[in-house]
Amino acid sequence: MKTPRLLLAAMLLPLSFAAHADKLRLPADAPPAFQAECASCHLAFPPQLLAADDWRRVMASLDKHYGDNASLDEKTRRAIEDFLVRNAGSVRKLGAGKAATGEPPRLTATAWFRRKHHEVPPTDWTHAKVKSPANCVACHTRAEEGSYREREIVMPDGRRWED
Repeated sequence: MKTPRLLLAAMLLPLSFAAHADKLRLPADAPPAFQAECASCHLAFPPQLLAADDWRRVMASLDKHYGDNASLDEKTRRAIEDFLVRNAGSVRKLGAGKAATGEPPRLTATAWFRRKHHEVPPTDWTHAKVKSPANCVACHTRAEEGSYREREIVMPDGRRWED
């Protein structure tokens, strides 16, 4: 008996989501200023890592951007914000990037981030090569390419991540 197409699709759908969860490539419509401005200080985070309202809050307080002044001219700021909001993740999937009162949202505070990183020991977050949970490239060796596969993770002490 042949497996009905709908049943086959239902069985394969979770596999396709799992495959995409490891890939967070920047959308093709990223304005040149996004990479130039954001990646000059840190990884140009994929917009899917925060919800639209969180990105709006981040972009509204660039003069106090996590302790730095990252102010931009209004045209550049608007282009980057529009891109981030247009490609933002789902608040239902991520949870809000709750931060302390008066601080911008943090992708490391989302329920999604905490769920994905719950096994990481606190000592790894404070390791000299990491310094902050927002330093994705410290362990995700291909983060700049949008790949976050577990098999590509190298912890700060040089050990490979094991499931």
